[in-house]
Amino acid sequence: MSIARFSPFELLLLKSRSQVDTATLLLLAWVLVHRQHVSEGQRRRRLAQVTAQFRHGHELSPVMSIAHSQDLQAIQLAAEVVRKECGTERSLSVIHQAITVATDDGELSLANHYILRFLADLLSVTPVTLNTLFKEITGTSLATPEDPSRDAYWQTHDPDYHARKAREAEAAEQQHQQANARAEQQQRKKQQRHQQKQQKQQEKQQRQEQARQAREQEQQRQREQTRRQEQERQRQQQQREQHRSRQQEHRNRQQRPSSPPPDRTTRALSVLGLTPGATRIEVRHAYRRMAQLHHPDRFYSESEHQVALASARFQRIKNAYDYLMQTY
Repeated sequence: MSIARFSPFELLLLKSRSQVDTATLLLLAWVLVHRQHVSEGQRRRRLAQVTAQFRHGHELSPVMSIAHSQDLQAIQLAAEVVRKECGTERSLSVIHQAITVATDDGELSLANHYILRFLADLLSVTPVTLNTLFKEITGTSLATPEDPSRDAYWQTHDPDYHARKAREAEAAEQQHQQANARAEQQQRKKQQRHQQKQQKQQEKQQRQEQARQAREQEQQRQREQTRRQEQERQRQQQQREQHRSRQQEHRNRQQRPSSPPPDRTTRALSVLGLTPGATRIEVRHAYRRMAQLHHPDRFYSESEHQVALASARFQRIKNAYDYLMQTY
């Protein structure tokens, strides 16, 4: 059979001269390693003293090593060996020895408090019997152990409790402040990202607006250019039409015979508002009417310019009348 299939404690039992003694040795060693303020050498010497009559036939180092390793399977196996091989009397003896080594200095550690109760349960020793043995050995009852999971326990047993709590509170406050700082930083980053996003959107909108305005300006420029081109085209067309009209009129004038200019008599009659063929009496009446209408004396209240114009008109009327009276 391969040795690798056995645990260290099982191998120790196989080598032991007395498996019960080896099992008891492990149970007591487990109690000793949980003694407070005791060196390793003191534990070994105390274990050797308690088990001086044992017939295990091996060193204590392997047992102490297993006890330090907190191998619960080995502890349970040791208790089972004691219970099956020796019965109730040996179980009580083991509990008695365990109480003795656990309370050598008059103080029962919290760990050994639970270990004694655990061993009593493994060895089928009732709590009442355990309390009786404990009181016989120590003179005090085995009180219910304090619960180290409760805060009140550490207020009593931990001299650094309040300082530790203060440090914990300070650390919690620092963590809270750091969390707030991180949250504020994240909020600032979020706001910055939001502002950057808004700024980019605004810049995009501005670029789009500028592009739209540029398109509108270009369209307006093109429309204006088209309008000017149309106006220029119309102007050129009008010029061509006027040129053609003048050319046509010139050709027409060249084609029809020229009429003689009006003679002096016709011009004189025209000054008096008469047509050719008017009689001498009509000339005289027309002169009187025109003289009364355009005589300079009627414009004495007007400006010198108006008076001068009236005098010139009257002189033309008189000259025309004099000429007609000589020729009629």
